[in-house]
Amino acid sequence: MSSYSNLISRRSCLQLAALMATKATLGWADDQSKQSFVDAHVHVWTPDTTAYPLGPDYDVQDMQPKSFTPEELMTHTKPAGVDKIVLIQMSYYQFDNSYMLDTIAKNPDTFRGVAIIDHEKDDASETMKKLQKQGATGFRLYADAAATSQWLTSKSMAAMWKTAADNGQAICLLANPDALPNIEKLCRKFPKTTVVVDHFGRIGVDGTIRSKDLDNLCRLAQQENVYVKTSAFYALGKKQPPYEDLGPMIKRLRNTFGAKRLMWASDCPFQVENNHNYAASIALIKDRLDFLTDEDKDWMLSKTAQHVYWS
Repeated sequence: MSSYSNLISRRSCLQLAALMATKATLGWADDQSKQSFVDAHVHVWTPDTTAYPLGPDYDVQDMQPKSFTPEELMTHTKPAGVDKIVLIQMSYYQFDNSYMLDTIAKNPDTFRGVAIIDHEKDDASETMKKLQKQGATGFRLYADAAATSQWLTSKSMAAMWKTAADNGQAICLLANPDALPNIEKLCRKFPKTTVVVDHFGRIGVDGTIRSKDLDNLCRLAQQENVYVKTSAFYALGKKQPPYEDLGPMIKRLRNTFGAKRLMWASDCPFQVENNHNYAASIALIKDRLDFLTDEDKDWMLSKTAQHVYWS
């Protein structure tokens, strides 16, 4: 083959390689633009207290902000690429999950719910099964040291945790750090129950991230059905965006639990108040922590929550 032919052949190969590289780059960019996320923890409520009355322990002055409807929520989630959301029953409604369930019914592909029920009622297990058909794939409990100590011997709580395991529903704990040792005991007692610890177990809520508390949280990793929400950044540590002071805690949890057992969540509307915003919350996981791999981010921003609440 002549040197001219060799030059043409070499040039063609280079052009083909460049074309393939360009297509690959464009394909990657296209994949990134289509990437969607799951927000694993959001509250919604309506100012219409006639249609949706507040619980007996609350009045309209307690509603801060006065309104946070799904429509208001979407103004924050859509620009961020979030297309699935886990709704957490708002305390204002106590055991009446109607507003959350009606929201799910209107958009069942978008929403799942975490309900609040009275576990001491005789029909609690049946209520859990009924709510599952309406999109409630988890149940919220408020956990401190005193409450969790009682749960260890409570027949009604045992029935709730067993029913959750049988139904594939999650027990979702708004836990204080002092509850973590008892939560470990409960998880050992009910190893088949999926347990989700909200907001890092509220470690750092007073501004200080204590190694003892983090040790207690990490011990829960020994129980394979325990998950942790890396969420509510506005309320923990320095409580200031970009929230990078929470990075070491997230890194330890990633190293201990693995990203497949961590899920990001905003805790809206509280994440979008004062000097906080939605973009800063998701950016901490998506952009700011260089120890997180692309696979880690995929699990934390989407797959883990889908596994727990949609599968």
